Amino acid sequence: MNAIEDYLRHGPPAPDELPDFTDAAAAAGLLDVAYATADSPLGTLLLAATPRGLVRLAYVDFEDEDEVLEELARKLSPRLLVAPRKLDEPRRELDQYFSGARRRFDVPIDWQLTRGFARRVLQATANIPFGETSTYKGVATEAGNPRAFRAAGNALGSNPIPIIVPCHRILHSGGGLGGYTGGLDRKRVLLAVEGRGSTAG
Repeated sequence: MNAIEDYLRHGPPAPDELPDFTDAAAAAGLLDVAYATADSPLGTLLLAATPRGLVRLAYVDFEDEDEVLEELARKLSPRLLVAPRKLDEPRRELDQYFSGARRRFDVPIDWQLTRGFARRVLQATANIPFGETSTYKGVATEAGNPRAFRAAGNALGSNPIPIIVPCHRILHSGGGLGGYTGGLDRKRVLLAVEGRGSTAG
């Protein structure tokens, strides 16, 4: 019996019986960016990765999913594919983080959506330990220009990988929350996860 006869006799295969073409697509050079969604206490997340590492994380109720995918296609490659298995590790680490079982992310990061001073700011931010905070001036200083705290704020506001690159750990010098791309409620939740729930607004 061929595949067409089998289909006519038994109907389409169940979703868990469908073949996974992800590895074949990658081997054939047809997969440059894999993406998947993940549920979290902060809502649905869209995660995207290249062979170098995690390149994008977006709050899909804050950033339009189609627009994020269009941005990835334009800036990285049009060869995007839904490939949940390729995002298993970051999704697992996020689950552990939110459950209190992880204090540091180990997934590799692909920084190619960032440039220059903004990249240095985000790399400095990625080095802030769990449960600790810095200021806009602090990360600007770490990035090589202590006077560029406004530019540091802009870099943090366009952070392509929130949570894992923890821009929520950056506060105003007086202790106020400052801003957050996903909204201040999310920033408060993330700080509370890390034991900083009393931070002023």
